[in-house]
Amino acid sequence: MANPDPLFNETLLLLAGTVVAAPLFKKLGLGTVLGYLAAGIVIGPVLQLISDPEEVLHVSELGVVFLLFIIGLELKPSRLWKMRGEIFVLGTAQVMLSGLILTGLAWAANIASWQGSVIAGFGLALSSTAFALQILNDGGETNSLYGRRSFSILLFQDLAIVPLLALVTVLGSGHGTAESSFLIDFAEAAAAVLIMVLAGRYLLTPMFQVIARTGAREVMLAAALLVVLGSAAAMQLAGLSMAMGAFLAGVMLAESSYRHELEADIEPFRGLLLAMFFLAVGLSLDLAAVASNFWLILIGVPLFMIVKALVLYGLCRFWGSTHEDSASIAALLPQGGEFGFVLFTTAVAAGLLTPADASLLIASVTLSMALTPLGVAITQRLLVRDRHEEIDEDFEGAGADILMVGFSRFGQIAAQILLAGGSEVTVIDDSADRIRQAGTFGFRIYFGDGTRREVLLAAGIERAKIVAVCTQKREVTDRIVDLIRSEFPDVRLFVRSYDRIHTLSLRAREVEYELRETLESGLLFGQKALEALGKPETEVSAIGDDIRRRDEERLQIQAADGISAGLHMLHTRPVRPEPLTKPKRMPAPDPMEAAEEADTM
Repeated sequence: MANPDPLFNETLLLLAGTVVAAPLFKKLGLGTVLGYLAAGIVIGPVLQLISDPEEVLHVSELGVVFLLFIIGLELKPSRLWKMRGEIFVLGTAQVMLSGLILTGLAWAANIASWQGSVIAGFGLALSSTAFALQILNDGGETNSLYGRRSFSILLFQDLAIVPLLALVTVLGSGHGTAESSFLIDFAEAAAAVLIMVLAGRYLLTPMFQVIARTGAREVMLAAALLVVLGSAAAMQLAGLSMAMGAFLAGVMLAESSYRHELEADIEPFRGLLLAMFFLAVGLSLDLAAVASNFWLILIGVPLFMIVKALVLYGLCRFWGSTHEDSASIAALLPQGGEFGFVLFTTAVAAGLLTPADASLLIASVTLSMALTPLGVAITQRLLVRDRHEEIDEDFEGAGADILMVGFSRFGQIAAQILLAGGSEVTVIDDSADRIRQAGTFGFRIYFGDGTRREVLLAAGIERAKIVAVCTQKREVTDRIVDLIRSEFPDVRLFVRSYDRIHTLSLRAREVEYELRETLESGLLFGQKALEALGKPETEVSAIGDDIRRRDEERLQIQAADGISAGLHMLHTRPVRPEPLTKPKRMPAPDPMEAAEEADTM
């Protein structure tokens, strides 16, 4: 029998490393990224079972391409435009400040000439998009405030590779020729982006419409791969990164009706190739370069990571992030990035760095990647993070006849009735998870804290005919009701009540209508049980109506005489079912009232 092809054997090794390392490191709480790195180091530099690690790295970079495409699918152009400040101001500040400081450190360490030190400094200023986003995804933090701010910085770093590659040309050749070359490169990149935007707007969706009519799923999958790889190749020809091309293609398809289909098709490729990318980073670690520069790397890698972390923390605090978010970003983005490999290799070809310098820098970047998951894990353990997620407040298009505050299960049911009746409803809620979930069912909900006057104004309370307060917690409901009664006394208030005592409290605040959250459901449940026992439907309905009426009379008595009205009977005799008779001034409580009032004592 013929021996298997070496490529086949190496593929099996990489797949085995993935299968073994990911669950093991996940179980240890170290994350899958560190597991892939460790597997790569064992398979490659330690056991030397892979013949060409660089080729594996080159192919597996497609994982980063697919990752950026999927991220682009989640970012509509309008949302991307709102992030422009974080991308171009915060991102620029991070790259420039980190790059200048690290250039000074590289020059002081005598790693290369001043030109080479500039390339080394700005190359180390770039972070790893693949590592950072995978860590965010593993922790479920991709859509958190600090996750989105981290992504904005990473997005600018990906854009910065174009001027940095041009900088290599400037420093490695005559100034006049370099300036002309830079202008040409910039023009080509701008033209490529414009063509990509136009193609995405006018060609991609019609193309998928035609393909969808064929009904052939394999053709749809092929088209998805063609779009991702084609856009990546086009951007690479223009001097931009392949990942940037895929990202732009994703953004252009973010509002397409085929977005979810494309994401489902690409996701398996993204996951597997990204895992291979992390493995390949471990495979490419040059242990000889690490050993020969052990002390320099031992001091230099933590030093440049600390510098980047301090810059990131300071800039994020200046930009308005909390201490917890700033520290999380600083722990997430201090490593070198995969684009540093490209930059250092290009600098060697231009004569700015020696091969030994490039090996040292690449080894430093690889080690910094390996240290990042540990740094993130330690930081998250030390931080006492408020897990209540916030997202940007945006009340564009808000303002309807009904303003609903709180989209709990109670509010969701009420909103369906209102919408089915043809009423427009503006809903605000302070849970990012509920907002995302509701979006999948077609509800438009605005993020906002209903206890803040400015939020209510932005949501259109002055135009609303009715305000429905459907929040889950009694204390939150009371704060909202008190605020509205104080600031907007003419508003008609419909409020979800927590229990009987809360109902009396709300009536004292003169809300127009309140309803205990369990009253109607409990009555309906009991009525259905009676019907199941053979009671006629008309008789059951009459019983339910009578109980509602008696309950309302008791509430009026308790509103006048206090919650304890009638409760003394609970202590003098056992509670028995009360016959269906008209209640007196001091009625004996029936089981429903007794149980509910006992819960409130």
